[in-house]
Amino acid sequence: MKLYSDFAVQRGRQVIADFVALALIAVSIFAGITVSSAVDQFSQLGRQLQTTGVDFRTSMTDAGTRLGGVPFIGEGISSPFTRASSAGDTLAAVGQTQQDIVRQAAIALGVGVAALPILIVLLVWLLPRLRFVSLATRTRAQVRAGLTTDLLALRALSHQKVGTLTKVDPDAAAAWRRGDPVVMQRLAGLELRSVGIRIPSPGPNTAASVR
Repeated sequence: MKLYSDFAVQRGRQVIADFVALALIAVSIFAGITVSSAVDQFSQLGRQLQTTGVDFRTSMTDAGTRLGGVPFIGEGISSPFTRASSAGDTLAAVGQTQQDIVRQAAIALGVGVAALPILIVLLVWLLPRLRFVSLATRTRAQVRAGLTTDLLALRALSHQKVGTLTKVDPDAAAAWRRGDPVVMQRLAGLELRSVGIRIPSPGPNTAASVR
């Protein structure tokens, strides 16, 4: 697998782009975690409500239990405390619900803050990088297998921009059809350079003969 160009300038740009992209992804993840943690702080209110509700229920239940032991009147005195303990259950449930809502919001916001820039980075950086790696790896294998100069030149006519081709020859297609060796070599070299492959040692009628 060929990850980087053979040419120093192009390779340098690729390395810098990789570093910047990975740094942006790391920063996005950190920002998402930070936002999630900040939002999750609001669940403290829910925890306090839950704790208060549990404490209130326990106090009322304990009081009702103790008063329930009073002879003759215990049951009547303990009943209000027993009923009041249910209010503690309600308060604890509200606190738990608030925590759940805040936690879900924290996760959603954290993921959203991290995911959007990461998605943009992947679209802008990863897809072109994968395309380069695929083309460079495949082309290098084809060159080693004996891909000819005229086929590389034909690929250049198909892949390269018109403005780039006219710098090689005003009518590069016609030059290729008539087999102009100079134009074909330049076109083949242009195609190889676009996929980051340095021209190898010269050889007969192969991509290696491109100068």
